[in-house]
Amino acid sequence: MAKKQAPNPAAADGAGDKPGKGKLKLIILIVVGLLLAVGISIGATLFFLGKDKGSEEKPEAEEHAEEAAPVKQPAIYESIAPAFVVNFKQQGRQRYMQVSVALMARSEADLEALKVHMPLLRNRLVMLFSGQDFEALMTPVGKELLRQQATTAVQELAQKETGKTVVEQVLFTNIVLQ
Repeated sequence: MAKKQAPNPAAADGAGDKPGKGKLKLIILIVVGLLLAVGISIGATLFFLGKDKGSEEKPEAEEHAEEAAPVKQPAIYESIAPAFVVNFKQQGRQRYMQVSVALMARSEADLEALKVHMPLLRNRLVMLFSGQDFEALMTPVGKELLRQQATTAVQELAQKETGKTVVEQVLFTNIVLQ
């Protein structure tokens, strides 16, 4: 009769293969340790380089901010009412142009100072508008050129009367040619 052997606890647990599994665990631990070390060194490098970059850029940004022009104030629009209506004689026919104008400024106080001179401003714009060539005004380029001329005329008047250009742009909010 064969003797029953008691199970070997070391063999059942796989302890007999312990030298192979120990080496595998050791290799895994080394690889994980190396990956962890590489990750920490990369993270630390980026952290410290980023910190140095930020500290170098900050004074440079502040330096540029001091050199840069002051921040623009929000635009203020003032419509000039009523619309301008001028007539032209073109090839023996009577032609008309109606233009609604708005002024764009950045300072409410400066704009209020210019409003005192509104009759002078309207006169200057009427004279400018009535001296135009009707055919040229039919093109987008002609309209833009007239808008630029109106801006220059208003800025010159504002400079003369208030000491500042006041108006950044003259805008045509409506233009009808007939």
